[in-house]
Amino acid sequence: MTLLPASVSRTVLAALIAFHILIIIASNYLVQLPMTVFGWHTTWGAFSFPFIFLATDLTVRLIGKHAARVVIARVMLPALVASYIVSVLFHEGAFGGVAALGEFNLFVFRIALASFLAYVLGQLLDIQVFDRLRKLKHWWVAPAASSVFGQAMDTLAFFSIAFWQSSDPFMAANWVEIAMVDYVIKLAVSLALFVPLYGMLLSAIVRRVPQRTVLN
Repeated sequence: MTLLPASVSRTVLAALIAFHILIIIASNYLVQLPMTVFGWHTTWGAFSFPFIFLATDLTVRLIGKHAARVVIARVMLPALVASYIVSVLFHEGAFGGVAALGEFNLFVFRIALASFLAYVLGQLLDIQVFDRLRKLKHWWVAPAASSVFGQAMDTLAFFSIAFWQSSDPFMAANWVEIAMVDYVIKLAVSLALFVPLYGMLLSAIVRRVPQRTVLN
């Protein structure tokens, strides 16, 4: 079932596809920029990627599980290509010029491929968990649980594929620690900020958009 009229659903779907691609590109760039939090290594990408889980959970709630899977299917390949191009152009945070695209960059390609696979696995798990729990009495259980499991899958898949035996000595030596800290930060950000934000946005959307059906 859906909370939104068909015409609104199509607009929301298009906006979500664009939003997902934007966040994936930004996160693939930011994950190349290490930072330290209380002495633990992580990356700036930990603060941007939770936006995708917020958007996915709202998609499932408002226009259904099938629509959320459509978003994933349409985002995968454009995000892979765009992520590689942007990450090559701005490798390690510095603009390398268009000429950098003329030479294949294995390090960046691994990041883009890892993002592709982690996105698919993490989002599909997020959708499945959220859809199973969304009818529970307490609205916050579904987004909280889906974040816990979805982001765990995403983080494990991304860092193991991108940085195991990486050509970057720092990431090769520290990817496990970075992945663990990254997951803790993403989960903390999601539970403390995005789950409440999910509730606020859902309430605001339901009040302002004419409902097509009543969601159980």
